[in-house]
Amino acid sequence: MEALRQIDDWPAPTAAAGVVRGGEVVDVRGPRDRILRWASVTKLVTALAALVAAEEGVIDLDEPAGPEGSTVRHLLAHASGLPFEPGAPAGRPGQRRVYSNVGFEVLADHVAERAEMPFADYLTAGVLRPLQLDAELRGSPASELHGTLDDLLRLAHELQRPTLVASETLAEATSVQFPGLAGVLPDFGRMTPNDWGLGFELRDAKSPHWTGARNSPRTFGHFGGSGTFLWVDPEAQVALGCLTDLEFGEWAKDAWPRLSDAVLAEAT
Repeated sequence: MEALRQIDDWPAPTAAAGVVRGGEVVDVRGPRDRILRWASVTKLVTALAALVAAEEGVIDLDEPAGPEGSTVRHLLAHASGLPFEPGAPAGRPGQRRVYSNVGFEVLADHVAERAEMPFADYLTAGVLRPLQLDAELRGSPASELHGTLDDLLRLAHELQRPTLVASETLAEATSVQFPGLAGVLPDFGRMTPNDWGLGFELRDAKSPHWTGARNSPRTFGHFGGSGTFLWVDPEAQVALGCLTDLEFGEWAKDAWPRLSDAVLAEAT
């Protein structure tokens, strides 16, 4: 795809991107086998592990987890009131959308306790190995998965053609949880509402946003502070994933939407 040539002009020393349409890889550019840190894109695989656990009966999405009044669902949807970094809760569950790495760490500990095994092992057995991902969790389940572009594109395929969980489960996970909650979308500002699914950030009508103007409101995914992102647009049946080794910054706020729009224009 001609659109992917845009990454050649990015300031990142290493950039790799690929497009998946209808469950099939359309094109890639950049190194496919270079292992890079996914940062908060990690939350997508952690969320998938929690959904697998829910379908297996290891956990229930509406059972208590986290601070008083919070459930697994609250933790996944950044609605538990837990702060971004360790500290006292920023509010009561269900009041605001408070983006929280801590919440995903608490979630992973909860799954590990119920499954009676380390979360990294559960993630490997429940998600990474079945999807044939060589990616490895090297720390926080909120931000420390390391893997390749090929790994990311296999994840994109799964999110277009789910095999680990029922399609109905993924549909619920990519629909708004606790509608109407306002909050801050990291690096983009306050959004009212700041819609989120079960681990998946939802584009809806957010502006500004890291996806493109051509992306449908149903687009879901995540971006990471290490210059990484994955979005899936179910209306266009297109997914775009990108890994870099340059921290997120102003460069990405311009480059990512422009690439997203070019990919959608060419792919559809």
